[in-house]
Amino acid sequence: MEDVGAAAAWVGAVWLALVLALIVVPSALGVSLGISEAYMWVLVKTLEWATIRIEKGVKKPQPQMLKTPAANGIIERDETPMEKEIARLHRADFEFSDIFYFCRKGLEAIVEDEVTQRFSSEELVSWNLLTRTNVNFHYISLRLTVVWVIGVIVRYCFLLPLRFTLAAIGITSMIVGTTMVGQLPNSSVKNYLSEVVHLTCSRILVRALSGTIHYHNKENKPQKGGICVANHTSPIDAIILTNDGCYAMVGQVHGGLMGVIQRATVKACPHVWFERSEIKDRHLVTKRLREHVVDKSKLPILIFPEGTCINNTSVMMFKKGSFEIGGTIYPVAIKYDPQFGDAFWNSSKYNIVSYLLRIMTSWAIVCNVWYMPPMVRKEGEDAVQFANRVRSAIAHQGGLTELPWDGGLKRAKVKDTFKEEQQKNYSKMLVRNGSIG
Repeated sequence: MEDVGAAAAWVGAVWLALVLALIVVPSALGVSLGISEAYMWVLVKTLEWATIRIEKGVKKPQPQMLKTPAANGIIERDETPMEKEIARLHRADFEFSDIFYFCRKGLEAIVEDEVTQRFSSEELVSWNLLTRTNVNFHYISLRLTVVWVIGVIVRYCFLLPLRFTLAAIGITSMIVGTTMVGQLPNSSVKNYLSEVVHLTCSRILVRALSGTIHYHNKENKPQKGGICVANHTSPIDAIILTNDGCYAMVGQVHGGLMGVIQRATVKACPHVWFERSEIKDRHLVTKRLREHVVDKSKLPILIFPEGTCINNTSVMMFKKGSFEIGGTIYPVAIKYDPQFGDAFWNSSKYNIVSYLLRIMTSWAIVCNVWYMPPMVRKEGEDAVQFANRVRSAIAHQGGLTELPWDGGLKRAKVKDTFKEEQQKNYSKMLVRNGSIG
């Protein structure tokens, strides 16, 4: 037993030494040894081979199935605007068939509306040897199955322990580093060391996700005293952004490990954490954020105005609170590549532990980040109009669908006032087109 224990300790020491020497230290220094690049090259070639095998293995070839984007839903919808459809109903006398259009739209909404499908994983064009999100891909060949089995062994027996080790090192370093820096008096030295700790630990955590991130237009990076707003797909969005710069986070106070991290980091950096009772007080939130923005020496605030995670295909309604504060808005668009792993967190289906396990057993996290030119509120423009303008810019840059719906519908029912508003709009259309009266 002693020999087994000694051997296990020796293996653990060697493992930790290799992780520190080949990954942690280079990532902390912002240096790459080429290991990630080599891994991504092998991964891309493997997925390309798998796609070719799938195409050859389909008994009835359907090239368009793998070459065109997958459908977003199961219903082939008629994209004709409602106003035009209602205009076609204009007749001297009412006919019972006039209601069929509304019946069809109602059934489509019940089966698959355009909101709830944004809270399920994005469908892939081709199988990535990871997640079967398309029913067209079944058993193809023995070689493809063998490659899949090898992939499972690599992901769970090598990548998962490696990523868990890196995550533990990154989180521990974050807690210890920010706690130590937090003991220093407020000064430029403390601010500098805080940024170094946050940046270094974020780089380690990105390596724990096998992250490959492409940052575009760095000349537009958020500046101190500003507000950075971005679309929201995953809790790791914050790590993706802090890997390239430091931000002051805004959010609700949590318990457990997340609470420990929050209490440690706020000592070294002016993050803005709210108690559950405070976050419901919109005026208090706005006041504290405005005080932060006024101080031009503080880091830019990072806010996700959607308030919930969307599945990497769309941008939903931005809450206006972030745009009432004043100051300069720095929009950022984030778009993940689903071929290598599904970054979307469906919090209604998976808890945070299950989600992180899925992330750490995926192939990699690959995404593009676009820094966009700063935007300010125009004269005569209210907060809602400003929020919509910023949302449109982010959606356009990231190639995402822009939806006017509130992401809160993920868990809450539609408000009666909103239903009444839609009913009024329908009645106005009918009266205007002469279908009534």
